[in-house]
Amino acid sequence: MRVAIVGSGPAGFYAAGHLLKQQEFTVTVDMYDRLPTPYGLVRFGVAPDHEKIKNVTRVFDKVAAQPAFRFFGNVDIGKHITLDDLKRHYHQICFATGAQTDKQMGIPGEDLSGSHSATEFVAWYNGHPDYRDYEFDLTSKRVAVVGVGNVAVDVARILCRTIEELEKTDIADYALDALRDSKVKEVYMLGRRGPAQAAFTNPEVRELGELAGADTSVLPDEARLDPLSQAAVDESNDKTLPKKLEIIQSLVDQPSQGKPRKLIIRFLVSPVELVGNAEGRVTAMRLVKNALYKTESGGLRPKATDQFEELPVDMVFRSVGYRGVPVPELPFHDGWGTIPHDKGRVVEMETDKPVLGIYVTGWIKRGPTGIIGTNKLDAAETVQTMLADLGTGIVLQPATTDPAAVEKLVRERQPEFVSYEDWSRLNELETEKGKSQGRPRVKFTDVKEMMSALER
Repeated sequence: MRVAIVGSGPAGFYAAGHLLKQQEFTVTVDMYDRLPTPYGLVRFGVAPDHEKIKNVTRVFDKVAAQPAFRFFGNVDIGKHITLDDLKRHYHQICFATGAQTDKQMGIPGEDLSGSHSATEFVAWYNGHPDYRDYEFDLTSKRVAVVGVGNVAVDVARILCRTIEELEKTDIADYALDALRDSKVKEVYMLGRRGPAQAAFTNPEVRELGELAGADTSVLPDEARLDPLSQAAVDESNDKTLPKKLEIIQSLVDQPSQGKPRKLIIRFLVSPVELVGNAEGRVTAMRLVKNALYKTESGGLRPKATDQFEELPVDMVFRSVGYRGVPVPELPFHDGWGTIPHDKGRVVEMETDKPVLGIYVTGWIKRGPTGIIGTNKLDAAETVQTMLADLGTGIVLQPATTDPAAVEKLVRERQPEFVSYEDWSRLNELETEKGKSQGRPRVKFTDVKEMMSALER
């Protein structure tokens, strides 16, 4: 049985691993990615100063080393190869395309110069080829990061790192140069709910409090729990929550240690407007103070009060959530930014009728939740569904199952496709260059440079 997986991030690799590990069927897997490099968000989303997290790629390399696996990088499904092409060569097709764009705040002034998506900034400093030419004005002195989730924490931390710390990472060279000249002095992280509801983990917030390049603080009034939050904490089974609150409380009224930057973590505030100058550039953010209320389901949600303030800032990064983008010819739930499914089996929106032979896994399936490891269980569910359909013969009927046929088609449509052997060579070149500089790697960030390195 031949399976195509579209997307080479954690979700795609975990699905490939589950398929190749099972003993019931003989399965071959071809993985496609529109970029020449694999690993998805592990390469382009994990912060450069969190190198240990990237060790998960060793697991993916073991999957790729299996004889029944092939990688077709630099091949864009929908451009070089169509969905109908895939249907003519595979019994099953699994999309693991992630959540490629971000949500907007939906407030006046969001399109002013100096207002950015945090996801764009993350992709930029991680060397994503699509974002290498983006520009961020790091002469800005005061920056607001809207959100207190993983991405927001990464953005705030990178802005506050010393250049000596960043020089030891695999951050893109052009980003390193830009950050070397950064004039950022104050960074605000803004959470719309209270400290008890903050999405960051204990290690993340502890790390923010131990930055070599920034004094970190929390306002006393915003660190104090309201009665509803205190009751929720008392009833919670989350054993890490009291420790998180203890760490946050420890940052209240911290005396300045004279570090070059300040990081201020705010709670119970929401941006309602970005204010600009005559040149159309952000100069301030208007905030409303929030209060929490209890929903019918028992959760705590923020609601605006009549208290406002204006925060002078030169640059804003919104980090209020990712969302998936539609895949041509497949159903799509626009409100959720996901492809509708039943345990990974794609279904029509109106009828819930299965779409023959098409499956999803990862963020395009469940939305942007969880950590890298969450994709392993998620992929296991999808693969179980795929195997059930293989067992009952409810699969596509490809015109040919010859592996050479699809490779011939790829070579015709995209002669510059990248195999896993090609990627391994690029990987060697990156790590060799990094070793000479005392860094994990120096990334290729331009597709043409990659092709040149491969002598294409």
